[in-house]
Amino acid sequence: MTQAHKMKKLLLYYYFSILFSFISCQENASSTSQSYLAIGDNYTIGESIPESQSWPIQLIKLLSEKNINISSPRIIAKTGWTTDELKTEINNSTLDYPYDWVSLLIGVNNQYRGRSIQEFRKQFETLLSDAITFSGNKKKVFVISIPDWGVMPFAENLDKEQIATEIDNFNQIIYEICAIKGINFIDITPISRIAKTRNDFIANDSLHPSGIQYTAWVQKIIPFFLNYKYD
Repeated sequence: MTQAHKMKKLLLYYYFSILFSFISCQENASSTSQSYLAIGDNYTIGESIPESQSWPIQLIKLLSEKNINISSPRIIAKTGWTTDELKTEINNSTLDYPYDWVSLLIGVNNQYRGRSIQEFRKQFETLLSDAITFSGNKKKVFVISIPDWGVMPFAENLDKEQIATEIDNFNQIIYEICAIKGINFIDITPISRIAKTRNDFIANDSLHPSGIQYTAWVQKIIPFFLNYKYD
């Protein structure tokens, strides 16, 4: 065998060794299931729709199709919860953190009950600090804006403009705190307002989003995961 043939054989061996290692790493990465903690309220659990149609479940399903495998989320959320009620439940829960991903969506019930925005600012900041602690990496924490329930049939006889203004004010607080802490803020509020012209965006209770609306939310959330710079 000539020296040139020996060199060619060595290069081919080296090439296929690198390729095999790369494929093995990719397979291991895709087969590793990551953990996810979702904390919030009505919207996190998908009130009035099947659990499979809630946005956290839709999210992990779509991510799996994109080779990002996340196990069933640990959810701490309940319809009607305000920021202080969510904090109380978190304090009473046993959490196996750090989680690979953490999401936070809270505030609509503060607004609905007429709670002060100053109180909300303080309590939301505490909840966001908890979310960062539960992840251990603030780049893997994301916050979702409060949807506008004033466009729903439930609010037909209420002051829709006032509701919209208050929702915007609460979301502004959320945005400001996220900006200060360097947390990704995902604004789904404009999507929620499409419900005033899309009946299929509304759940049967005439108040909460349908699974179809949550699908639109997920499309807004997905880039956060796809653009994340994995190690």
